[in-house]
Amino acid sequence: MAEDFNYAEPHNRHLYDGLEEDYCTGEELLIPGPAGDIEALTSCPDCYAGNRPMAIVCHPHPLYGGSMKNKVVHILSQTFNDMGLLSVTFNFRGVGKSAGQFDHGRGEQADLAAVAAFFRARHPQAPLWLAGFSFGAYVAARSLAGVGAERLLLVAPPVTMFDFKEVPPIEVPWMVVQGGQDEIIAPQAVSAWVTAQPHRPDYRWMADADHFFHGRLNRLRDAVMESWG
Repeated sequence: MAEDFNYAEPHNRHLYDGLEEDYCTGEELLIPGPAGDIEALTSCPDCYAGNRPMAIVCHPHPLYGGSMKNKVVHILSQTFNDMGLLSVTFNFRGVGKSAGQFDHGRGEQADLAAVAAFFRARHPQAPLWLAGFSFGAYVAARSLAGVGAERLLLVAPPVTMFDFKEVPPIEVPWMVVQGGQDEIIAPQAVSAWVTAQPHRPDYRWMADADHFFHGRLNRLRDAVMESWG
């Protein structure tokens, strides 16, 4: 379980450098959530039509400085915009203007469900895609079936930090991107988890990428565009 993980050791090794990117936003929102308001941002290309997919992107670990302004989250949001999709980023409970406190992935799933319900009501004809980076990948994978998403993108899923046995079988089209030099999540553990899946994802291995994809963000974008664009 997530609460059994020793957070002190990785906390001493890194913080998510979440304030490096400036957002081109469509709308700033406070969405009612189970723990109070949830801070959200939309990014919408001029060409977006309401029947095109909308992608919700989940950010990395709140206790390490993760937020919706993280640069990996930003590049994923921008990539979805380049594909003509509406993208939504939001802060989990206790981050930024979002109310509440960190809840080891449980309450964060409820936060994601509230955001998904809000935008489904706005765009009832739009298919829903989910994406997440690190901790956000865990939340997205756990929430996939509950929110009825039709695609899933996981970047550096934290299989050594959270119990991915709790993740239901993934039967929609999905993609996993993992760096071979990841210093936070054991890369081979991610590969083993992917190999064990009954419905395999499109698995993109970036041998020279670290956990944060420093200097590799354009390659991350290109991988998603190549697979789903």
